[in-house]
Amino acid sequence: MAMKPTERLRELGLVLPPPRKPVGNFVPAVRSGNLLFLSGQGPVLPDGTAFTGKVGQDFSVDEAYEHAKICTLNLLALAHDALGSIDSIERIVKVLGFVNGVPDFGDQPRVINGCSDLLIAIFGPERGAHARSAVGAGSLPRQISVEVEMVVEVS
Repeated sequence: MAMKPTERLRELGLVLPPPRKPVGNFVPAVRSGNLLFLSGQGPVLPDGTAFTGKVGQDFSVDEAYEHAKICTLNLLALAHDALGSIDSIERIVKVLGFVNGVPDFGDQPRVINGCSDLLIAIFGPERGAHARSAVGAGSLPRQISVEVEMVVEVS
């Protein structure tokens, strides 16, 4: 039997942070039928430290790849809060990633691979493989380097 996502997280040495509260008039997660829509999350650490700046100027692709992983953990924290456990996630359906890059930056897919690679490491290729878009942005809220939102199928 495949390892549960919570077990895989522990094996990877990762811990979900406390879920971040929304700053605005929206909710962090909405369930509709068997889909859970998760609001965009940035690369913000549990202590509130946010990675701000432009990829290609202030951050390398490799650094931004790590930022996308932080976004992913923040998204999974929202899912855990909404569902009681990320083990209730049947499948990662869709990831939408935004990269705050310099005007000629074109490596958005490599940055958002940080999210995709982590999801597959946690959920495995069957449940973790997903549809995805990686988009460049002229700016993001509070000038964060990366923002990712996600749709998951739940049991």
